[in-house]
Formats: sequence, structure tokens, C-alpha cells
Amino acid sequence: MPLLTLTSDIGQQDFLIGAVKGQLLQTNPAFSLIDITHNLSPFNYPQSAYVCRNAIKNFPAGTFHLILVNLFDEKPEHLLMAEHDGHFIGCADNGLLTMILEEVPQKTVALALDKNQHKNTLYCASVFAKAFNELHNGKKIEDIGDAGVSIHVKNPLRPMLGNDYIEGQIIFIDNFENVIVNIHKDEFEEQRKGRSFKIVFKRDEVIDKISDTYADVPEGEKLALFNAAGYLEIAINKGNAAGLLGLQGFSEKQQQQSQYMNSRLFYQTVKVYFE
Repeated sequence: MPLLTLTSDIGQQDFLIGAVKGQLLQTNPAFSLIDITHNLSPFNYPQSAYVCRNAIKNFPAGTFHLILVNLFDEKPEHLLMAEHDGHFIGCADNGLLTMILEEVPQKTVALALDKNQHKNTLYCASVFAKAFNELHNGKKIEDIGDAGVSIHVKNPLRPMLGNDYIEGQIIFIDNFENVIVNIHKDEFEEQRKGRSFKIVFKRDEVIDKISDTYADVPEGEKLALFNAAGYLEIAINKGNAAGLLGLQGFSEKQQQQSQYMNSRLFYQTVKVYFE
């Protein structure tokens, strides 16, 4: 039974996710459909990359992944199917793929779109469904699309590094309003070099140790830990860190606003100083 994960920014207020699943099951009723999330913020590439990357790597090789995120950010001339480390990923050619993988995929083909078809979400889902089914039935990825495609590349959002600091961006706020920063534990330790540190956000909030669990601090106190994906997380024990601390996720659109307004309303970065 082939595993097929679904991730999107569509939401679940209407029929569309159910209809996408119907398109997939019409093509192959044996697909085992697994929802990752359908509540990604539209046009927030760093958030989508974080969620997709850390979901995909926990599935076995051979899994299919359908990512319907920013599907119509630009008028689609084709869709993409990638093969990378044994996984097959279908998505729009909008740069998200390279942000998820943090590199260029090992193999990528363009899936052709019928010029006479209205290019809506359900039509795109049917194109992906056919490609996934052909791969499941033994076709090589090179045989289902144009391997000469030049894909749109977006670089993953990286923290800024200095000799005595690392500055990361807030890439996700979870259901508990815990704040996830794009600083991975491995990168933190490599930059730290055994030194003491201070995690600083806003103008006067400081944390100087890494906790193992939320219960390491009294209720209502702030803490930092590395989450299940290995990324730095700012939290408040039994509290909502994002709201109480005035922290908000990074977005390219908001970065285009004036720095004055950004500093007045919210903070999108966290800086770690090493001593």
C-alpha cells in the first residue's frame, strides 16, 4: 500500500482537500493518504519549508509527498516531480522544493499541463496523481516528465553567523504559541565552541541555559530548548510565548515594511551571544 502525504495552505473550511483526496483515490484506490497539515500560512516559504522538511524525513524511503503550497504564486507552465533520497515529491515550480531539501534535488522532471485545461487545484492534483501512480507501477522518474527542466531555486532561510553570535529568524509558531527559530542544535553547538551564551530577543529578554523539558522552569517562566526536529524553541511553561513576548514569525512580505513599524509591533529574530 503506497504511502502518500498531503501538505497544503488550503485550509479545511471547504470541499477542496476532500476533493483532492478523491482525485488521488480515483487514480489509485490503494494510496494510503496521510495528512501533514493544511493550515500553512499562504506565501510563507520559510514556514512551509520547515514543516515539510521535518515531516518528510520521518517517512520511509519510497513515500510519495504531495505539497500544494503557493500553487499559483505564478501562472504554472508545468508542475514538478522530484526524487531525492528515495522520496518522491510533487509540488509547484516556485522555489519551495530547494528550501525544503536545502539543496538541489537529485532528480527532477517537469510534468506537462494540458493547455486546454483550466489549471485549478483539482486539475493539478490529477496530474500529480497520475505521476505518483506511474512511479508506483515501476516507471522511472525520467520516463514521466521532462528531465531537462531548469527549476526555480529559492535559498533556505539561514541564520546570520559571526565570531561571537548567531542570529536566527522565527520560522514557525506552534499550536501552543511556542516560537521555533531556524537555529539547529548542531549549528548552535558548532558556533558555540563550548562557550557560555545568552539568548536575547526583544530588547531585554534573556535566557542563558537550554532546558530539557518545559517543566524545567516554574509555571509562567520563559525557557529555551531544542525541539523534536532539533531547532531552537522559545517557550513559556504553560503560557503562550509568541503573544506574551511579542514575537512573530518571519515573512518576506512583512520584511518589506518599514523597519520602524517592525520594531514597534513585533520581533522576528532571536540572537545568541557567545562569551
